[in-house]
Amino acid sequence: MRLILFALLFLLGQFLFAQQDSLPPQKEVDSMKVKVLDSLKVKEIDSLKVVAMDSVKTKKKDSLMTDSTALAKRKFIKNTKQAKQVDSVSIRDYKIVSHARDTTFLDTTLTIQKEYKYNYIREDDFELMPFANMGQPYNELGRTFSQNPYYPRIGATAKHARYFEVEDIKYYNVPTPMTELMFKTSMEQGQFLDALLTFNLSRRLNLSVGYNGFRSLGKYRYEQAESGNFSTTLNYSTQNDRYNLRAHIAAQDIEGQENGGLLDREQFEGDLPDFEDRSKIDVRYTDANNRILGKRYYLDHLYKLVNHKRDSTDKNPTSLAIGHEFTYETKFYDFGQDRQNDAFGEDPFLTPIADRARLKTMFNKGSVEFSNRTLGKVTGNVGLYSYNYYFNSLLITDEGTIPNKLEGEEITVGGGYSKNLGRLHLEGNINYTISGDLTGNRLDAMANYHINDNNAVFGGIHISSRMPDFNYLLYQSDYRNFNWYNFDVFEKQQVQTIKFGFNSKWLGRIDAEYSAIDNYTYFASTATQEQIDAAQETAFVRPFQETNTINHLRAKYTKEFKWRKWSLMNTVMYQDVTQDNQVLNVPQLVTRNTLYFSSDVFKKAMFLQTGVNFKYFTSYNMNAYNPLLGEFYIQNNEELGGYPLLDVFINAKVRQTRIYLKAEHLNSIFSEPNYYSAPNYPYRDFVIRFGLVWNFFS
Repeated sequence: MRLILFALLFLLGQFLFAQQDSLPPQKEVDSMKVKVLDSLKVKEIDSLKVVAMDSVKTKKKDSLMTDSTALAKRKFIKNTKQAKQVDSVSIRDYKIVSHARDTTFLDTTLTIQKEYKYNYIREDDFELMPFANMGQPYNELGRTFSQNPYYPRIGATAKHARYFEVEDIKYYNVPTPMTELMFKTSMEQGQFLDALLTFNLSRRLNLSVGYNGFRSLGKYRYEQAESGNFSTTLNYSTQNDRYNLRAHIAAQDIEGQENGGLLDREQFEGDLPDFEDRSKIDVRYTDANNRILGKRYYLDHLYKLVNHKRDSTDKNPTSLAIGHEFTYETKFYDFGQDRQNDAFGEDPFLTPIADRARLKTMFNKGSVEFSNRTLGKVTGNVGLYSYNYYFNSLLITDEGTIPNKLEGEEITVGGGYSKNLGRLHLEGNINYTISGDLTGNRLDAMANYHINDNNAVFGGIHISSRMPDFNYLLYQSDYRNFNWYNFDVFEKQQVQTIKFGFNSKWLGRIDAEYSAIDNYTYFASTATQEQIDAAQETAFVRPFQETNTINHLRAKYTKEFKWRKWSLMNTVMYQDVTQDNQVLNVPQLVTRNTLYFSSDVFKKAMFLQTGVNFKYFTSYNMNAYNPLLGEFYIQNNEELGGYPLLDVFINAKVRQTRIYLKAEHLNSIFSEPNYYSAPNYPYRDFVIRFGLVWNFFS
């Protein structure tokens, strides 16, 4: 079915809309034949050629003369008349709208940032450490506590790297149909494809269809991963812009086999010829898998009761609007295993293991928004969040009864404010729960001041209070050790954050953030050393809550140096944690340095970018992975890290096509095999991967 869907998307983009590698030709005005008297001037925007016409001249019949002599001398008089300018289409007309209603345009350039984002999650993974196979979890090298969602989620966070939340969905407005295809080879026997088709049925109504899917067998035994993410969006506004509507439907399936990591590290670290073929290395089990399934319906619409403009150029009219936002989502997390394994416990209730956690949520929010040139934009809202997190049965043990569900409603009130005062921009949002047990409050405030065109300073605060994710509060499994109920025991996690930064064209960008966390919630193992030696550490993982305050400081600096066609891109992050107990582990230093060369080649028919990427992080107590929960847990038994990661890449751009060729982890050919993404989970070996991103326009 996935292959059929890939083919349908491709054929639909190719044939139904007659996709071409250029923007569409100019349209004639009012069906009149237009004669161009001067040469056309061609302006290039992001390598898309757009024909711009300064003026055109048309022929027009003159009135007939009553005098027959005059009529014989001339039947027509040429009058030069300026015609209406012909409509043109540029790359900036292909607009992308985020969940926060920020609008950008399609970018077909080739930059070093595109290289950083050309991966499975299509985001810069500087603060992440991927596992060996594509689609597997990412270990976190950097932590931030100011961007957590307001409501708890189902958990299994290690399986959500490519799960599209409401905030991740994009909406579009395009003058002609546009298709984007991203292709990339996977680690072994598989490919990755991200396809998007978007088109406007009218100037005000846009539809899009997207599918993201991959399959990768992997180099090690029983680590195959695959996913399928389907989404379709609608974006509409009336001609007078009084009513705006956007909606989407998303259906997602992310699945992976789990092998528990290496059974004998010596087979990997000994660098023995017999185990250069990684499929010969013994793993802990070959019969487990986990899976995330989700389906969501989303609607957000706004109607302006008052929209008073002083004139047609007024970009900040006085307006009063009412809005409504609706979300309904069902999500499942499954873990299955054919046979009992000591890695999760010796005496399960049932075999084969078939665990399933379910979460159904519905969210409604009504809002009122007032905007004025003098006062700025002020919003107020009331929200109702209904949740039902449940399992199929009650669990009665000698210690007590573990319920099968958490169900309830949260009623919140909130508001927002934004205002531009010359070079100063102010923005803030607040939410407060007046009824419910999951959440408490949230405050976000920020200020941004542009000193001049090349320098800006910014800062902000974040305060939040909410319960941890649902799998910390309630969980049931066929394995006896993974059953708990902490809803009456755990407190709300409290976060207070202050952040500031400086962005300069000449000096670079620095971001600093300091957070104080109370009631920090985490997973940890209570296994003894004897149990750890018997490969049973994961069998005793449970949630805990730290009663003492944790202080976390991070500072991140980014700067690019350029000399002629050479560039050196540098990103450095420093972190420091003050805590009474070792429950928050991060590397002190993470750095990435990219030296690359950029130039036009083949008489400017191709733009080439090639270079070397170096990444390094200091050794630390790297979090371990538990496949049953789909979560990372802390461990303080061994430090991992302190090894470099060296990649070589050659990227090119031909018209709207970006081509990527990369040799990943090149230094593994001549370095010792001591590189891990998590305890017992090696990082990937040297591999060459190829791919492209291709935009079509009709």
